[in-house]
Amino acid sequence: MSKYIFITGGVVSSVGKGISVASIGKILKSRGISVSAQKLDPYLNVDPGTMSPYQHGEVFVTQDGAETDLDLGHYERFIGIELTQASNVTSGQVYSSVIAHERQGDFLGGTIQVVPHVTNEIKRRIREVAEISGADLMIVEVGGTVGDIEGQPFLEAIRQMKKDEGRDNVLYIHVTFLPHIAATNELKTKPTQHSVNELRRIGIQPDVILCRSDKEISEGIKDKISLFCDVDKEAVISLVTSETIYEVPLLLEDAGLGELIVNRLGLRAERSNLEEWRDIVARLKAPKELVTIGLVGKYVELQDAYYSVREALCHAALAHNREVKIEWLDSEQLDGLADEKLGQVQGIIVPGGFGYRGIEGMIKAAKFAREREIPYLGLCLGMQTMVIEFGRHVFHTDRVNSTEFDASSTYPVIDLLPEQHGIEQKGGTMRLGTYPCHLMAGTIAARAYGREVVYERHRHRYEFNNKFRQPLKEAGLIPSGLSPDGKLVEVVELQGHSWMLACQFHPEFKSRPDSPHPLFVGFIGAAKETLIEGAQTSLPLN
Repeated sequence: MSKYIFITGGVVSSVGKGISVASIGKILKSRGISVSAQKLDPYLNVDPGTMSPYQHGEVFVTQDGAETDLDLGHYERFIGIELTQASNVTSGQVYSSVIAHERQGDFLGGTIQVVPHVTNEIKRRIREVAEISGADLMIVEVGGTVGDIEGQPFLEAIRQMKKDEGRDNVLYIHVTFLPHIAATNELKTKPTQHSVNELRRIGIQPDVILCRSDKEISEGIKDKISLFCDVDKEAVISLVTSETIYEVPLLLEDAGLGELIVNRLGLRAERSNLEEWRDIVARLKAPKELVTIGLVGKYVELQDAYYSVREALCHAALAHNREVKIEWLDSEQLDGLADEKLGQVQGIIVPGGFGYRGIEGMIKAAKFAREREIPYLGLCLGMQTMVIEFGRHVFHTDRVNSTEFDASSTYPVIDLLPEQHGIEQKGGTMRLGTYPCHLMAGTIAARAYGREVVYERHRHRYEFNNKFRQPLKEAGLIPSGLSPDGKLVEVVELQGHSWMLACQFHPEFKSRPDSPHPLFVGFIGAAKETLIEGAQTSLPLN
């Protein structure tokens, strides 16, 4: 039978609950405990698939094709597990399910209420992940903050879980923020006291409080929080802002949280082994030569929209003993400034996205990379813009486009999947999840992967238009990765270019600190060589 850790947040959102879940999972897995994780999101959307990145940040895609919260990316990267659609539960899913059962008459004419019907559905979904995963321990994050009206059914559900599962099988951890008052140089505990009081009013007494802060927390502050929040002092854990998020598991382990959880829940555990992780963190923090990558996107002012891309670049740079410096370039602002802004980078990456806004800037970035021999990696939309740019070069017309951006394009080199025509519902109707891709021997892609067949995660609706495959191939755009039946172009690369490659899928979702993705490793390697060559050509002649 699985045991459960429930993690709540107080005071403000975005304080680090997701990283805390991932870190706790890491330190427990290092003890030989099998772990699974789940995110409960109180918003009424069914999933974040139709939400703007400005509202929600990145949409993380699981191997089975679910569009989920970006926190699942943290869970997968830190813990080293693959999650499913069941690992992200929203109010929209819960209420839709309850209402569907009511319409079918499954409640035998009873009055449908938040308690017990909605809370029972939430608990059912929590237990479902525990049963499917077979994990010793389920770590469940409740999104938002205590006091959010839409989050109350989730808090009531996890309150009931302690009674249902037994008090020795459930642990509550509260993540709270201690603001620093610069005028008096003080960390204030009152917001933490208020959020814990709100939790206790609901019926949840935290067993552990993780105190997020930008300054060190004194023993006196720990004593105060322990007293006013009725938590053992050893369970008041300081979590100071760290140099890298990958250091958080080490901070929690060194603070004794791993042993505390094992003892409180009576878990069978081995001695903790985080040596490989400690080595990764030490290497991340050590001074290294920079490699500068220009990320050209339309949401760059909100960097969480490209969270997995940023982390994949970091992982790949570490594999080359480099530190990546990302220049966040707004694709809408590149017009007339492409030479100036892109001339300072060693590699260009164009990530995914939807809609026409900023597309011409991405096309300019692809053109700059092609003409200046700069390493280029296109991801999903970044592949489509690379194909459009090359098509304009080959056919000598700006009428080359995607039907997503110009339905009347004379040269629609990117078009809808045949089965997508006529679909009006936007949510959950794209090509989603893991699909196989066969790589052409001798290509950049095949050399990067070192395998003939790879499996990657997709999230898109438009594809390479096969009507233009042959003329573009003859001009030098090589379809180096295809679907098993050969009908879908998954990877393209430019013949004669040192490293210009783009893929229809999202490799960033599979990158890990201890297992960087091959395409990102190859891309950073090519960018590093560009840096070396640039340094050599700038040497004074004797």
